[in-house]
Amino acid sequence: MSATSKASWMVAASIGAVEALKDQGVCRWNYPLRSLHQHAKNNIRSYYQAKKLSVQSSSAISSKVNNEKLKQSEESLRRVMYLSCWGPN
Repeated sequence: MSATSKASWMVAASIGAVEALKDQGVCRWNYPLRSLHQHAKNNIRSYYQAKKLSVQSSSAISSKVNNEKLKQSEESLRRVMYLSCWGPN
């Protein structure tokens, strides 16, 4: 068989399958399936956006706490250095 005859058989089989599915009423499920898919896609997108925002806010809080700890440790080091240089001998 040549490539063109194989392709034409494939096209004919595909069209036959589509027509058979139409006769069985599968097309009636097209709208509900598309609607469910769209609904799921929108909900997943909003879920990931909310998750991304919560991660960003928690990282901002974490960096704020780390900043405060860094300032405290710098102040403590500054005090130790001052006392060791100028403190009571």
